[in-house]
Amino acid sequence: MPEVETLMVANHIEAINGLLYVSGGGWTDLWRGTFPEGQAPVNHFGIGLGVRIGWTETNRQHHLVVRLAHEDGEEIFRGEADVEVGRPPGVPEGSDQRAVLAITLEMQFPRPGGYQLATELAREERSISFRVHDRPPPSR
Repeated sequence: MPEVETLMVANHIEAINGLLYVSGGGWTDLWRGTFPEGQAPVNHFGIGLGVRIGWTETNRQHHLVVRLAHEDGEEIFRGEADVEVGRPPGVPEGSDQRAVLAITLEMQFPRPGGYQLATELAREERSISFRVHDRPPPSR
């Protein structure tokens, strides 16, 4: 059964030649600082996914849904794609195959609070959460 093995947020992310290149990844809090009321900043925002496809599920399309929603349920991003991974020549029979995907957005989070990033692939769901703050990060 296909599954999302890796799901992360990052400041920037790219998928090149089967690898995820991540800058500022895996955070749980986005500190936007202060700004004039009604003028939420636009943030460069990346989503990284690693998908595992079992041997018997290769060479066919699997529908992937990625959703980002505020804790009140308002969906602020939705992306859908079909993922298909083939069997490279010479790979031992029964080997899982993997694909990586990167989504880069210029995202304006409408308000502070909790957000959930969720995926659905082959009726299996995976999610992570993070918080957006409208103040500078606490000093350490």
